[in-house]
Amino acid sequence: MITNEPSQHVTPLSDEQAGFVVDQPVRTDVAVPPPPRTRPAWLQVLISFVIWLLSVAMLAFIPVVVALPYVIYKMVYVGPINPQALATDKTLIFLSILGILPSHVLTLGLVWLFVTEGRRRPFFDTIGFRWPRDTSPTYGTMLCILLALALLAIGWAVTTVWGGNKTQLDLMVESSMAARVVTALVAVVTAPLVEELIYRGVMYSALERAGGKIIAILVVSLLFAGVHVFQYSNNIAVIVVITILSFTLTFARAYTGSVVPPFIIHLVFNGIQSLFIVLAPFLDKDLLQKSEEITPTTPGLELPGRLFETIAAYVCRMT
Repeated sequence: MITNEPSQHVTPLSDEQAGFVVDQPVRTDVAVPPPPRTRPAWLQVLISFVIWLLSVAMLAFIPVVVALPYVIYKMVYVGPINPQALATDKTLIFLSILGILPSHVLTLGLVWLFVTEGRRRPFFDTIGFRWPRDTSPTYGTMLCILLALALLAIGWAVTTVWGGNKTQLDLMVESSMAARVVTALVAVVTAPLVEELIYRGVMYSALERAGGKIIAILVVSLLFAGVHVFQYSNNIAVIVVITILSFTLTFARAYTGSVVPPFIIHLVFNGIQSLFIVLAPFLDKDLLQKSEEITPTTPGLELPGRLFETIAAYVCRMT
């Protein structure tokens, strides 16, 4: 018998079971973070120069802070300090060189904050610390090593022919074995990375964007050479070598668009010199004798040349 009452066993199908697609409403209350804003070119140049000035200031003052406790100790327990004796104090020289390490670490942190804009941008991609896409890392590394060796050869030739007096860095390095080791450590571990990130990374990128490649190459190269003038002020040959090195590193940055090639060149250049700085006391004393007319320049440049001359002399004797 048929009635008008609905059956209790019939379950209506849902829209999904029937194969119908239900349109979901689009949410407009979800905030999408905007992309990081690009700083104006003039502001980026200004900030890069502020970072450079801060890095130079830290190199000047932090080593003093590191060495200050030792000076206070000497004043309290030894008595009045003779400035001339203090200038040749081996421990003080060692501490002043050691103080460069925290200076470089703080500078690296400052560069990271500027480049990432407070962790909003990737550090290495933003600053250009990556291999160029069209260059093989193996081929590029070998080429950088060859360039570094060529620069060392040019430096040795210039300083040998030109001559000059001992530089301030020469005197500091020769003060003790500890000074030699810590100088080599700074020259290899921190100096190439920090200096390339500041000069060929932060400053070059800002200046290239604001004024083009030529302006960027000139300013960055001269600034890098200029900060080393005080260190080598009494030896014009070393200043010439540093200037050649500076322009080569900056040209490598401009040509490749990357900070990696100048970093490798800088690392190899410093590394080979550091090796001879540490090994110098263990080599033949005749190699380390320096005449008044021709004395060492950039540490490690003359010693390889003298070592080569000695080896050549022995070879000639044998033949």
